[in-house]
Amino acid sequence: MDIVDRETRSRMMSGIKGKNTKPELTIRKLLHKEGFRFRLHVKDLPGKPDIVLKKYNAVIFVHGCFWHRHDCKYFKWPKSRPDFWKEKLNGNVENDRMNVKKLQSLDWRICLVWECSIRGADKDIERVKLEITDWLKSDVDFVEVKG
Repeated sequence: MDIVDRETRSRMMSGIKGKNTKPELTIRKLLHKEGFRFRLHVKDLPGKPDIVLKKYNAVIFVHGCFWHRHDCKYFKWPKSRPDFWKEKLNGNVENDRMNVKKLQSLDWRICLVWECSIRGADKDIERVKLEITDWLKSDVDFVEVKG
């Protein structure tokens, strides 16, 4: 049972951003400080990647652990409306999988950064920065940065 009424929950959920989230801004600041230049949310690419580094033929997705169903402490199945959430979140995961396949077929290199890798006081942001920058300078096609 939800602790707020439907209208309140609807208003709360509609306020959740899909772009320029706090984790995304954190990664952008790290990259910019290291001298990397990029474009944001390129509509011509599958999945509209959060960060596009054309010079490196690379894209970065910064995924929220809840919305993209990551297996970590930040994801828990909602107790209210379980059928709705199962369909919604499984659909997000399937869309992610298809977008990665499409980008790979277009020869883009892909990095998935999970929210749990940068969330919380105990996280090592320096490690995350090194993982991403080392990947950009390598020829590895796909990498996941996890918490």
